[in-house]
Amino acid sequence: MVNLTINGLHISVKEGTTILDAARKLNFKVPTLCNHPDLCVAGNCRVCVVEQLSAKTLVASCATPVTENMQILTNSLKVRTARKHIIELLLSEHKADCTKCYKNGFCELQSLANEYSVGDHVYIDLVPIHAHKIDKTSPSITKDDSKCIRCQRCVRTCAELQGVNALTVANKGKEMKISSFFDKPMHEVICTNCGQCINRCPTGALVERNYIEEVWEEILDPNTHVVVQTAPAVRIGLGEALGLNPGQRVTGKMVAALKRLGFNSVLDTDFTADLTIIEEGTELLGRLKRALVDKDPTVKLPMTTSCSPGWIKFIEHAFPEFLDNVSTCKSPQQMFGALAKTYYAQKKGLDPKKVVSVSIMPCTAKKYEADRPEMRSSGFKDVDYVLTTRELARMIKQAGINFDMLEDMKYDSIMGQSTGAAVIFGATGGVMEAALRTVYEIVTGREVPFNGLNIIPVRGMDGVREASILIENCKPEWAFLNGVEVKCVVAHGLANARQVMKNVRDGKAVYHFIEVMACPGGCLGGGGQPIPTNEQIRKKRTEAIYAEDMGMPIRKSHENPEITAIYKDFLGEPNGHKSHELLHTHYTVRRSY
Repeated sequence: MVNLTINGLHISVKEGTTILDAARKLNFKVPTLCNHPDLCVAGNCRVCVVEQLSAKTLVASCATPVTENMQILTNSLKVRTARKHIIELLLSEHKADCTKCYKNGFCELQSLANEYSVGDHVYIDLVPIHAHKIDKTSPSITKDDSKCIRCQRCVRTCAELQGVNALTVANKGKEMKISSFFDKPMHEVICTNCGQCINRCPTGALVERNYIEEVWEEILDPNTHVVVQTAPAVRIGLGEALGLNPGQRVTGKMVAALKRLGFNSVLDTDFTADLTIIEEGTELLGRLKRALVDKDPTVKLPMTTSCSPGWIKFIEHAFPEFLDNVSTCKSPQQMFGALAKTYYAQKKGLDPKKVVSVSIMPCTAKKYEADRPEMRSSGFKDVDYVLTTRELARMIKQAGINFDMLEDMKYDSIMGQSTGAAVIFGATGGVMEAALRTVYEIVTGREVPFNGLNIIPVRGMDGVREASILIENCKPEWAFLNGVEVKCVVAHGLANARQVMKNVRDGKAVYHFIEVMACPGGCLGGGGQPIPTNEQIRKKRTEAIYAEDMGMPIRKSHENPEITAIYKDFLGEPNGHKSHELLHTHYTVRRSY
């Protein structure tokens, strides 16, 4: 332990603790911009400087470890003056009109400028003016270099958490900037559209592509029938974006708000999450049969999930040799879109040309996914617009809806009923758990042997989690699986996914089933979720997801009566001709965007 004083208060902390963390333990707020709890220490912005008595200069608290008998002042005149000048210097390069910025009111630099009462920009005439272009080539991300403060959070996020390196530092000195690979447009580089850079950008330099106005136009058009679907992670994130504490479930209020916004039908992506489990589970069983019984050398195992579009983009670029291992199932969003303009339109007696499909997602990559050319199996663009959790919160505010005062409402019928298994899609390991609940019961006729259906080994925040389940006493038609130990692995964050796929490629690991979510924590930590995000917040969201599951009357996908009905009335058999026509696709080429 190391002893020191901060603003006259004594504290003992572990060796290696930074001054910043020690100050936080005493509830002293030290401002930061480049620092983020998910990322390595950088010490780039210097906003966190503090005064160390006996030291010649101020020190960066985020990058300086404590030493014995250190005396620190976090709020001296020297410190406040230095911070104000640093903020002024950052603002001198920040060519932004805050009133027109999408991050207005949510910008960390703006907040610090207000706190330190920065007025006239005294350094503005000393900084060269650069001609910056706004890059809107990506369907998911808008990059505006004029608002960049070069804190490098985005670079570290892309490298450390995702292992993609689509963003990097280019040039030196006053010409330094955050650049995409070879300064190409965002749609031409190996960007997975995950949006994790957006979640950690302190200003408006990186934001999601905004489709709010287009959706308003569709809602107000009397000639359209606008259907909206909501992903499982949105119901535990939306409250944060509207001022509630992290981890609050607002499902009923969210449905009520969407109805007040004017959507013609408010439905649940969880319905097609249940459908995904039926299709993906039977696909996995089919692959196992072909491998173990038919001895088909062409069957590809392990099979990987296909729900995360960031993961799909990543495997196309990084591991194209494993594309045939990816489940052919579309994501729940895209299954829903295809059915909205076929099954739903048919049931409602609507012209599919007039059906507009909108999805509310925790994910910026879903915007990219909806634009993919494969996603038009309904004869139209299956999902017309994708809004993030943050965009929905903005629409609710624009409409003047007092969210806290809304009474809970239920989803509409036809593609509105779901199960607890679908809800847990929002957490890392959730797809794996939902699939095992169903597949095990299909094969054995018994519930999966875990207390309360809670498959604890696939849960948690470890980057890679392995689990296996022994299949015994199968039904006669599945007797070939008797004694088989089904080996599974869960990875979240693309850097972890890369390691898993390397191990498979190099023969260091053998699995039957792999779940990958591109974002830390899974969808609940998605690039479209409320900001800020950190491990503590993600854990609270996770607890809310599993609490929602426990409160559902049905917790297994194959017991959803609406799923039974859609197979009987429309799809036929799981993995049948109609299902493959609408709900499946093949990722066979590397996308250039």
